[in-house]
Amino acid sequence: MIKALDLHYLKHFYLYAQKYKKTALLGLMMMPLSIACNLLFPWLVIQVIDTKLMAGQQDGLYTLIFWMIIVLIVNYLADAFYSYFLRKTGQLTVFDMRSALFKRILQLPRSYFDKTPTGVTLSRLTSDLEAIGESFVQGVLSLVKDSINTVAVLLFMFYINWQLTLVVLVVFPPILFLTRFVRNKLRAQYYITRYSLAKGTGFLQECLLGVKTVQLYGAEQEVEDQYREHTTDFLRAQLKTNKYDATLYSLITGITSITIGLIIWYGADRIILGTLSLGVLIAFINTLEKIFIPLRDFTSQIASIQRSFAAFEHIEELFVEPLEEEGRSLLVPDEIKDCLSTFETLQFINVTFRYNEQGPYVLRDVSFTLYKGQQLAMVGKTGSGKSTILRLMNKVYLDYEGSILLNGIELSRIPKESMLHLFSLMQQDAFLFEENVHFNISLGDNNVSDNVVLDAAQYVYAHDFIMELPHQYEFQLTNSGGNLSAGQTQLISFARAIAQGGQVMMLDEATSSVDSITEESIQKAIGRLFNDKTVIAIAHRLSTIRHSDQILVMSRGEIVERGNHQTLLALDGVYAGLLQDSTDIEDDTLATACSR
Repeated sequence: MIKALDLHYLKHFYLYAQKYKKTALLGLMMMPLSIACNLLFPWLVIQVIDTKLMAGQQDGLYTLIFWMIIVLIVNYLADAFYSYFLRKTGQLTVFDMRSALFKRILQLPRSYFDKTPTGVTLSRLTSDLEAIGESFVQGVLSLVKDSINTVAVLLFMFYINWQLTLVVLVVFPPILFLTRFVRNKLRAQYYITRYSLAKGTGFLQECLLGVKTVQLYGAEQEVEDQYREHTTDFLRAQLKTNKYDATLYSLITGITSITIGLIIWYGADRIILGTLSLGVLIAFINTLEKIFIPLRDFTSQIASIQRSFAAFEHIEELFVEPLEEEGRSLLVPDEIKDCLSTFETLQFINVTFRYNEQGPYVLRDVSFTLYKGQQLAMVGKTGSGKSTILRLMNKVYLDYEGSILLNGIELSRIPKESMLHLFSLMQQDAFLFEENVHFNISLGDNNVSDNVVLDAAQYVYAHDFIMELPHQYEFQLTNSGGNLSAGQTQLISFARAIAQGGQVMMLDEATSSVDSITEESIQKAIGRLFNDKTVIAIAHRLSTIRHSDQILVMSRGEIVERGNHQTLLALDGVYAGLLQDSTDIEDDTLATACSR
């Protein structure tokens, strides 16, 4: 009934559950008491009917009835404690799994997030874990207890009348065949269900993030149709699951009724012949509930377990997903600590890169050197490879050809935590948390003091507008800074990069998509950076990088020109053309603004 892969999932669950052995033992200690009560009650029924009622003896009758009541109460209490403690164990285990899974997600390489929709990952962390917390814990606990209880009751039934017990056992083979058949069907459908739900959740998450774009272009109907397709796939799988579940449930219920009829037919004949007592027959019929109700519930338990195993399969995909630097030969952090205490040089030597083995090359034979205190700029049309170079510097991708040396050490061999203090990145897409301004600059890092936050905001000229906000640095942001202007969110993101204290500042289109006033503030801040720090800048406005020590002109993943501003102008090549295009755009923008 249980596959090798299922055992793997059970072992995985046990690794987290073993921490709560004591809580689980408190529940398991109730199981023998519950089973004993299940056996003692029908024995008391036989005693009441055969030795008291049938014999017409009232003496001791009420004592037996009293003990029957006590047995029932103890049975209910034992079942309650069993369920409480083991469910508590299960929920605590799932809590630890959720924490471990979230920690692992944070350690996955950024390339994973490039290829995996956010909604799919979110589904793993929420609905799949909930399925394990509810379906797996509840199903396994009930299945284990009911299985042991069924065996004990069958042995007891053999003890009081083996002939009637054989009548009961006649129906077991078809029940086992049905459950095995339906189990495989359920497993397949539950996997489809979980997969469809994850896709639907991912699409929904994307729609909610891009709802303004959808409304702007009037694409509501198209998006609704796509979402309906995802939910239809989920509905089909869910309906098939319900069909198999309901079919098995009704079949076992029917078999139960037939078995009770057979026992009454067989037992009535034996009572007339005097070879069977009425008490035994009634006790048998009463005890059948202890067998067939678990067997009937066995179908729903199997369904719950299959649902959780399907969820386990999805979650396991995250647990086996290679971490950012997993399996790579890395240097010991303590051995290179002194070498990387301060930034000295960064060298690209014949670096070639593509995002996957089948994809086109996005960098070809790129070589350059950046020294401490220099300013390096990269220009070129969209798709020329500029941002890819920054991604390689930040170890977003590691499978490059050639060599990248940081202070003379191969970048791919440097543990990421050993170089975090060297680089700060200012991206064009500013993401802000739904926290206050102070948190968004410090990122909750206790090492970033209030003075550092204040200095960073002043450095990028964000302090003045922050002081005008209600509650100032305690002002609560919503929807990734939706209650601020685009320029203000960019300035806070810029202040965050400064507050992190990197020795090398990376600017990725830092002035794109901002208003003219904000751009002026950012340009002034960039001017400061160019005087104070080592800078690597990507800019679509070439006025930003005129004073760079070195400008790399990129085209189709290659460096086609290099030099400072004056040298490149003298070449009258690609850079000069880009500068002319940039000047024309700025002139057109100015003329349009003046004509209004």
